[in-house]
Amino acid sequence: MSRRVRGDREETDLPVDPDVDLRHERDMFRRPAAPARRRTWDVLAMIALGGGAGAVARYLVSRAIPASPTGFPWATFLANVTGCLTLGALMVFVLDVWPPRRYVRPFLGVGFLGGFTTFSTFAAEIVERSSRGAWPMAAVYAASSLAAGLVAVWCGIVLARAVAGLPVRRRGRREE
Repeated sequence: MSRRVRGDREETDLPVDPDVDLRHERDMFRRPAAPARRRTWDVLAMIALGGGAGAVARYLVSRAIPASPTGFPWATFLANVTGCLTLGALMVFVLDVWPPRRYVRPFLGVGFLGGFTTFSTFAAEIVERSSRGAWPMAAVYAASSLAAGLVAVWCGIVLARAVAGLPVRRRGRREE
């Protein structure tokens, strides 16, 4: 990571979000011009298409792996953990490997994976198990979903960096 001094502050070269144009950072909070507004409809359409496809995929998983009202909801657990793994890998490719593309992250990251994973069903399943007296199952489900999701994101990042031939970032600061 290189460092440079700009004015009275020091800056570092960090990954840049391809969806954000930093050339006009002073104008970030100004109202966008009309042409820029019209351009967002195509991105919203990609999010909607991806979200619809992701929701259909999650529905198919829930039909393939039904759960009892007091048992472990494997379909939602697997959808959420798989989504975390995929999102971790996708962000490595979007930010560090592939050239910037306007529709990749909106369609896949926000749309498809947003529709495929589900916090609302996760919360509703915890409430349902709790209300039926299956408190231990609700607690195991909540804790394991959180832990598995965090581990899955990390694994997705590490695997994607290995596949792309990028170094896996280490703890601590490297000397320059």
